[in-house]
Amino acid sequence: MGVSMATAKTWVERWERQQQHYAVHREERFTVIADVIEHVTADRTGPLLLDLGCGPGSLAARLDERLPDAEIVAVDMDPLLLELARTHHAGAARYVDAVIGEDGWTDVLGLNRPLDAAVSTTALHYLTEPVLLSTYRRLARLLRPGGALVNGDHFPPGGPPCSDLTAHVGRRQAERSRTHANEDWQSWWTAAAQDPELADLFTEREQRKPSGADGGGGDNGLTAARHAELLRQAGFRHVTPVWQFGDSQVLVAVKD
Repeated sequence: MGVSMATAKTWVERWERQQQHYAVHREERFTVIADVIEHVTADRTGPLLLDLGCGPGSLAARLDERLPDAEIVAVDMDPLLLELARTHHAGAARYVDAVIGEDGWTDVLGLNRPLDAAVSTTALHYLTEPVLLSTYRRLARLLRPGGALVNGDHFPPGGPPCSDLTAHVGRRQAERSRTHANEDWQSWWTAAAQDPELADLFTEREQRKPSGADGGGGDNGLTAARHAELLRQAGFRHVTPVWQFGDSQVLVAVKD
C-alpha cells in the first residue's frame, strides 16, 4: 500500500501550498514553535517530542531540521497522510497511527520516558471541549516538569467586532502574499483521489472515516482564552500566547 518517493513528494509539496491558503504566515508560525521547543529543551540531550495531528509531516520535518538530535514521535489518524509522511519525511519522526483523544490513544505511542514537549498545528480544533480537556490532562501527565505543550492554530477572538478585525487582517495578508489563490483543502483531496497510486489508501481512509476526512469534521470554535482555561484545569499553571497574526496564534503551556 506504500507510495513511491516521487508521488509522495508531489502530494506533500501540494499540501504545503494548500495549507498556505489558510494559514497566514505559516512558515513564521512553524519557526516560532521551533523557537519555543529550542528554549524549553536547551538543557536536554536528545529531547523527546510528540507531534499531535502530524498530517504529512510538515512540522515534524521542520523540527527535525532545527533540532536534529531530538526524538520525534508523530501521531495522526489519517492513513493517507501518514503514508505520505513516512515516505517523504521518513527520517524526521517515528509515525504512529492513532486517534487523538480516544481511550488508550497514548498507550500505542511507545513512549519510554517523559515527554520534553508536545506540539501541534491546526490539528486540535476538531476535538470537542470535553475530549480536548481530557487530551490536555493526558498530555500534562506525559510531560516532564518544565516540559511544554505548544499549539499553533486559528483561535477565534470571541465574536464581532474583534473577529471581523482578525479575519480582515488575515485576509489582506493572504491577498498581498497571493496565497489566497492557492488550491484549497477540498481541491487538494479531490485531485489526490484521482491518483491511482493513492487508491488503496483512499479506500482504507473511507473505511475508517477519520473525523474531518472530507473537511467536514467541524471546528470547536474555542477562543485562545478558553483553551488557556482548559489547560489550567488540566494542570498547566503557566499559559501564554507567544505569537499572533490575525487569528493565528501560538499558545504555550508549561508544566511545573
